[in-house]
Amino acid sequence: MAVHCGSAVMLVIVLVAAVWIHASHAALKNPAPIGPVGPAAGADAKAAQADWTDFWLVRLTLNILGYGSVCLPAWLIIRYVKRSGYLERGGENGHSCMFKTIRVCVAGNEEKASIEEGGIKGKVPEPPKHNRALVLVSCVVGLQGSYLTWGVLQERIMKHEYGKDESNPGEKFANSQFLVFMNRILAFTAAGLIILATRQPRHTAPLYRYSYCSLSNVMSSWCQYEALKFVSFPTQVLAKASKIIPVMLMGKVVSGKSFEYFEYVTAAMISAGVTMFLLSQGKEATGPTTETTFSGVIILIGYMMFDSFTSNWQAELYKQYNMSSMQMMFGVNLFSCVFTSWSLVSQGGFTYGMGFMLNYPTFMFHVLLLSLCSATGQLFIFYTISQFGAVVFVIIMTTRSGLAIFLSCLIYGHPVTVVGVLGVLIVFAALFLRVFLQQRKKAQKAREAKQTELSNGNKV
Repeated sequence: MAVHCGSAVMLVIVLVAAVWIHASHAALKNPAPIGPVGPAAGADAKAAQADWTDFWLVRLTLNILGYGSVCLPAWLIIRYVKRSGYLERGGENGHSCMFKTIRVCVAGNEEKASIEEGGIKGKVPEPPKHNRALVLVSCVVGLQGSYLTWGVLQERIMKHEYGKDESNPGEKFANSQFLVFMNRILAFTAAGLIILATRQPRHTAPLYRYSYCSLSNVMSSWCQYEALKFVSFPTQVLAKASKIIPVMLMGKVVSGKSFEYFEYVTAAMISAGVTMFLLSQGKEATGPTTETTFSGVIILIGYMMFDSFTSNWQAELYKQYNMSSMQMMFGVNLFSCVFTSWSLVSQGGFTYGMGFMLNYPTFMFHVLLLSLCSATGQLFIFYTISQFGAVVFVIIMTTRSGLAIFLSCLIYGHPVTVVGVLGVLIVFAALFLRVFLQQRKKAQKAREAKQTELSNGNKV
């Protein structure tokens, strides 16, 4: 990864330049409307009500039914295999392809992978010290470029019309699940190629255990795209920043974690900042906009809950099985592709998405770039954490969130009040304060451990 880091960064820079030029041109040519104004907005509202499936709760229900049609049969099969003792009675069939497949899916490999075999720690060689600064800069450019571009494309796809001109009102893309599938299939392919090309630890986790966080990951991504139909991109970014709160709550439920007082204080600061920003937006909203904003907030709450479960479940898998980050990426995206593809087939989503691509080549270009940025961003996430730790990664991504809000307001013309700016500053001040206090706590624990070790040595 270190060898090809420069090439990847150059690719990201080229993609960023292309998207910025296109997005800026589109924003100047078709500026985003603020609130429903005039007869065109009324026509759009009437068209939105033409199909009962346009209501987000109906789409969510259909998606859940599609995922359930996969999960329920799989759950029954896994339950039968475990209760019937099929794996224990393998006998002569223990070397057959079907038996091995079922064992990997249901029970995994019995032998645990050790860190020496290439577990989480030490799975990526550390670059020479004189290259670490260059590698860090490459990671910053890769993460910022990938996810800032991804954010601009996400807003462009979900909130603006394709084919709009003086004689044509244009058409908005409506199927969020299709975008989730496109992102996941490319990430799945990238992870698979890297696993084939590099040395990986022995995989021991039952494959079905990835399905839990995969399903929650798909749901959180769907909520993320769907929310942009109802709230502004800056609002979505701030809501994502405040997901620390549900992550803490889910950590207590899933892992029984305990938290320090400063973590609760910074969580409260984040809540206050997000509330100030949302209220500043709400004062400018009237009529139907207020109602749709309420729907967007509900969807964002769903996003935060699903995303917090995903991170906590993945942490538990890492702790139990010591798989590599690429194996995690491959397993999660494998089930994500299965869930979304089956649901899209049952709802006709592939026909709609492919038809939209053929009708609007610009949309096809945007979706391909969106998927490429998502997959590239995931690779940079894993590499940055492995080389520089979670703290450096959090600082980079927190800075990215602030830049994303600024660029969205600059390109798409979102209004921001003084109260809203103050709320944004409070949120990011709380995030940086949280990182600083966590680092100081770790350093203090390290000093205490060293002092204890020295005192025990003196006693001996």
